[in-house]
Parts: sequence; C-alpha cells; structure tokens
Amino acid sequence: MSQENETAAMNGATALIETLADCGVELCIANPGTSEMHLVQALDRVPKMRSVLALFEGVCTGAADGYARMTGKPAATLLHLGPGLANGIANLHNARRANSPMINIVGNHPNYHVGYDAPLTSNIDTLARNYSSWIKSESTETSLAQDGADAYTATLRQTPGSQGQIATLIMGADAAWGDSKGPVTPNALPQRSKVDASVIDDIAAKIKAGGKVAFLLEHHGVDPAALASASKISVKTGSRLFTGTFPARVDGGPGNPEVERLPYFPEQILQTLHGLDHLVLVGGQIPASFFAYRGIPGQLIPEGCQVSRLTQVEDDAIDALARLAERLGAQDETIKTFERRETPRPSGKLETKTIIQAVAATMPEGLIVATDSGGGNAAHAFCQNSAANSWLALTGGAIGQGGPVATGAALACPDRPVLAMLGDGGAAYTNQSFWTQARENLNVTTLIFANSSYNILNVEYARLGVKDVGEIAASLFDIGNPELDWVAMAKGFGVPGAHAKDAEDLCRLLEESYKTPGPFVIQARA
Repeated sequence: MSQENETAAMNGATALIETLADCGVELCIANPGTSEMHLVQALDRVPKMRSVLALFEGVCTGAADGYARMTGKPAATLLHLGPGLANGIANLHNARRANSPMINIVGNHPNYHVGYDAPLTSNIDTLARNYSSWIKSESTETSLAQDGADAYTATLRQTPGSQGQIATLIMGADAAWGDSKGPVTPNALPQRSKVDASVIDDIAAKIKAGGKVAFLLEHHGVDPAALASASKISVKTGSRLFTGTFPARVDGGPGNPEVERLPYFPEQILQTLHGLDHLVLVGGQIPASFFAYRGIPGQLIPEGCQVSRLTQVEDDAIDALARLAERLGAQDETIKTFERRETPRPSGKLETKTIIQAVAATMPEGLIVATDSGGGNAAHAFCQNSAANSWLALTGGAIGQGGPVATGAALACPDRPVLAMLGDGGAAYTNQSFWTQARENLNVTTLIFANSSYNILNVEYARLGVKDVGEIAASLFDIGNPELDWVAMAKGFGVPGAHAKDAEDLCRLLEESYKTPGPFVIQARA
C-alpha cells in the first residue's frame, strides 16, 4: 500500500496521537475503557509516545502533574468517560493550582448514542469546566487531529489568575474510529507577555523610597533565573524573598538562591510579614488564609503595608526581575545562596523532628521531594543546607497528591532519586501509585509519617477552642482502627519496604533505598 493510501486510511485516533507526538507530547498516562479502545490501538501504532498504565485515574492526573512540574511540558492522560474523569478531579485541582500543563483525553459515547442515556452517560463538559482552561467536546474524525494540536498549544498558554493550563479533549468514539486525513502540523508556540517599563520604574521608585520591602514569588517567579535576579535585588536593597506556602516547584539547596517560605497558619503569616512597608507580588496573589477563621482576616497583609504587582501569573517574571535588577543597579550583585552544612544524624525514638532530621542528614544530590503531609512540608526549611533538591508541594490542598506526583517526577527524571513524604491519611487516597512505580521500576522512595490519624484535623479542632474531643469526633479523625501496615500494603502492589525501628534505622533505610534501583516504602511511626 502506498504512503498516500496509508494516510487516507488513518482513523481519527491515530491522527490525534501522531499529531500530539509531533507537537512534543512524549508520555500518556492511561486508565482506558471501551470508549477509548481506538486510542489504545493508536498508542500501539505510535511507539514514540510512551504509554504508562495507572490503576486509578487520580494517579494518572497526579502523575501528569508531577511530570509537568519537572519538565515544563504536558503529558497526556487517557480517562474513561465522565466517571473516570471524576476520579481524577482532585489531582486536576492540584495541577490547576500548580499551573501544570496537561492534556486530558476523555472518551465519550458517539453523538448518536448519547441520547439513549446509557449507564455511563454524564455531562462531561460540566465536570471538565471546573479545572480546564480549554475544552473541546464536539470533535469529528476530520477535526480531531487539529483539536489535539490546539489542546497542546493551550497547555503552554499562561492564563490569568488561577485558571491553570489544563486542556480537556472530550472525544466521541465516532471521532476516534472515523477516517481522518492524517496528522496536522503543530501550531506556533505561545509566548509570555512582557510587563511595561512604567511598571518597572514605579516599583523601583517605591523600593528606593525606603522602608521594609519583601517580594512574594510564585509560578514563573520561582524559576531559577527569576530567583537569581530576585536575589540580586535582595542583596542590593535588603528586601526579603518569600515563596507561598505551597509552591508548585522550587529548586533549592546549596548553590541555589536563598528564599524563605511563608508558613501555613494565618497568624503565622501575619507575624512573619509584621512590620513590612511594601510587598511586591511576582506571579501570585495577596496571601490568603487557607481556611477562614472567625476573627482572623482572610487576606494576610499587615496593617499599613502597601502592595504592588510586578507581574501577573501569565507575564514573563524572568524578564521583569532582570529589568528591575538593572533599574536598581543590582545586576552585578552576588547571588545569596543556601550554604552547605552537615546535619547531624539523629538517634533514638521516631517522632516528626527526628524523621525530618534523618531526611536532611541523608539527602542525596539532586533529590526530588514530593510532599503530601504536614511533616513533609515542615521538612523543607531543614533540608535546604543539605543537598541540591527540587521540592514539589501540595499546591491545591487536595490530599492524595504526593504519591502520584512523585511517580510522574520519576517518569520525567529517571536519573534522579525521588522521595515522597506522605501522611498515612493522604497516602491511602492514592496507594495505587505503588503498582505503577513497581511496573515501571521507578526510583521512588516513599516515607510514610504513620501517626494513625488525620492529625491536621486534630490541630484544627483544637484551634476552634474544643478541648474535650467527643468519642464520635475522635473516631472521625482516627485511622488506627484497624492500623494500616504500609509495608504489607506496598508488598501487595509489588514494592519492597520496611518498618523503621528508630531514627538510626531510618537513616540506614533511606540511604539504602536511594542506592538501590526501583521503588521502596518506609513506614516511620511519627
């Protein structure tokens, strides 16, 4: 058969996958069903796009998020109709807040079948609208390839506010099996906008006017090049540098620009920013309390503090900070970086403090850390003098992120060790991650802070002034009856593991896991 006839015989699904591969999509994380069988066949025909199976859609979407944070490129997910998409939405929420590029391909019934109200029929558009910056649901076999190219472009187009960079292509089965004209040429890539010179001049003048100044850096503002310019400004002017509490990714450790992280509770943020005269926003929003508390303001700006904006989330923060550094005469300043200091190896019983100390004392160079726990988030500051690292935080607050994000990070960076620091409550949401880690032999060490409770809820309950916790309330925070055995659970998914007996044992297990290829699980009673 001639090449012309082969192209003419190509169906919409294969044209879509060929187009996405030509655009640069290298990975599809899938949990397919009957409606997506032609996509599965297409993935078989286009081996240059790697296909990875996950047992749960929340692992698909969370892994695509982790992959995007480490590469800056979208992976595709393949999800089965509305229920499959619904299973992935919690981690799509986190990915939206992280501004992670992602393409969701969601199968659907053919148009003529939707009206029969078959059991899996649902309003997929309504589900997708909650987190998608781009949606297409009326593709045909002749438009599907171009729709794929447009979806890819949409994931790289920075959108205002917290709309995110997720594209959702809802594909009817008839569009997949119908005859296509073949793949299409990728679109031109979108570019970030540059801020006007007047914005640079205005903020420079306010900084020169004096007072205590801080920069709040988010999204593009924590790119290493952006942090380098911000550090020069800090050295020149004495201003402080902060990221938000849960940045999508920050590269830290010795040799990287020193930057502080805002704490979690609102009164802690207000105390941290107390006395500030001027806060400059770079890519983010005014700090807001994670939850509302009676008598505490929702926006966390000290009284009398002026707020200015250097860049919106969709602007080029690298360019803006470089121009501001030049305007302030700071372009030749030395960058202030984290210094290397040895962390003593802990000894004795396991508790949150000694677990964090063990992590800091044993960190290998280039470690990628994904956190989904209070202890994991608290570990960040204690690890920045140990080894160079990339830290991936719980951006949207929907627990069950850490294991999937670690999985995606390991798929993106197979030459780097990955550590997932998870609470036992959040880890139970997406423990199916272990199976994909075993199947793909990913270098992921999972450290479980096992306190047998939703501990943050105990803390929040106390913050409400409740001193005597009733039996019913206590039972709703307790996950120790029955107690979860994470080592046995991981073994059932094909991942080896061990219970850490004490702090010395935890250090040994961490070091062995980093040296040994493949996944490993460590349960540490916090």
